[in-house]
Amino acid sequence: MLKLNVKNETSRLRAVILGTAKSNGPTPSVSECYDPKSIQHVLAGTYPKEEDMVEEMEAVAAVFKKYDVTVYRPEVIENCNQIFSRDIAFVIEDKIIRANILPNREEEVEAIRYVWNQIDRKNRIVLPEDCHVEGGDVMPWNDYIFIGTYTGEDYASYITARTNKAAVISIQEMFPHKKVKSFELRKSNTDPKENALHLDCCFNPLGKGKAIIHKNGFLIEEEYEWLVNFFGKDNVFEITKGEMYEMYSNVFSISEDVVISEKSFTRLNKWLREQGFTVEEVPYAEIGKQEGLLRCTTLPLIRD
Repeated sequence: MLKLNVKNETSRLRAVILGTAKSNGPTPSVSECYDPKSIQHVLAGTYPKEEDMVEEMEAVAAVFKKYDVTVYRPEVIENCNQIFSRDIAFVIEDKIIRANILPNREEEVEAIRYVWNQIDRKNRIVLPEDCHVEGGDVMPWNDYIFIGTYTGEDYASYITARTNKAAVISIQEMFPHKKVKSFELRKSNTDPKENALHLDCCFNPLGKGKAIIHKNGFLIEEEYEWLVNFFGKDNVFEITKGEMYEMYSNVFSISEDVVISEKSFTRLNKWLREQGFTVEEVPYAEIGKQEGLLRCTTLPLIRD
């Protein structure tokens, strides 16, 4: 049996599910895209090729191997995008919670069934149908659980709104000893620079008490201010709209002082090294064209 343990985003990683780009399927049509950045690349003829994305994900797998992390991969489904494992489930403490995702992504959940079945049945959680949630919006942070959400009345009109109020309430009830703090995110179906698809697209806590943040990703300034004050202004790396678009906040921590980051994020990577982090740089720009990056493609199962 797998004994899950995830209390935060930065404790030493021991086991993870890394998505796969194999048999990713043809370039989608605009109507098949779930986010404005993918649409942009489909229209421009620059949508990523399968072989490039496979290569990028293998670079991450190699970093995990270097740090002796156990890596699980989804079973490959023919012609199916299975890159973003964070979307389909997430772990808080010793529980795995299945995300209620877009209905035509059910297959992706089946592809990690062999991992799910290794977890004690009482720790496998399927939320009620009215709870919409994806793992990119959920961040366990010690005594807190940070959750990105959108509660506007026009929620249903945003394909980019993935986590609703019902899910926030449900998670709070499941973990009564935690402080659940939700953040309203800015949503756009058409402009990726005005869209925070998930909380990890505009915010990410790091080890050593640091964090990356993009102010415009938050709809309510007080909520953004709360986070800045929580970490302390001097500990926060503020990213620009262009950097958010490139997914600067979507890095992934292997431990308190080791971060996997995209190799072109020069300003961020320099800052991280100045703060004493070891930065493992990988090429991930092709995957980034689908409005997701390193955190989106990884589903941590066990941390120290």
